[in-house]
Amino acid sequence: MTAPVTPDPIRLAPVDAVNWRAVTALTVAPEQADWVAAPAYYLALCQYGEAGWRPLAVLDTEGDVVGFLMWTVDPADGAAWLGGVIIDATRQGRGYGRAAVRAAIALLAAEHGLSSFALSYEPANTAARRCYASIGFTETGETEDAEVVARLHGTA
Repeated sequence: MTAPVTPDPIRLAPVDAVNWRAVTALTVAPEQADWVAAPAYYLALCQYGEAGWRPLAVLDTEGDVVGFLMWTVDPADGAAWLGGVIIDATRQGRGYGRAAVRAAIALLAAEHGLSSFALSYEPANTAARRCYASIGFTETGETEDAEVVARLHGTA
């Protein structure tokens, strides 16, 4: 098995009038379709949902949209939740997902002073489990809508 190619540095940018179409065009591998909603759904959730999700586009060094994620803060415990993490099927397996989550953690710690992070994923999604564990997320035994919750503390 070969090691995944490490992507060039990525950057995160708000989803806006310029990049929203590229975000909605993102696709995932067919085997992930049961676990990941369409990007348009996540954008609608950010706009109209009650949890206050904020969308971010994942951009490569040329400024092309290669992924998406969203974040919100849980008022109950102050943790920043990351969700809707999508890396386009054509870019998967190169470390973009890991880089995007790390960039989100750094951004939220620096700009918002957040130091506690949480996310959830389907129990059968072993790729997500491995990716998040490699960053330092630990499963807590909690569940959110039948998904496994993992948390990361003390990053700020």
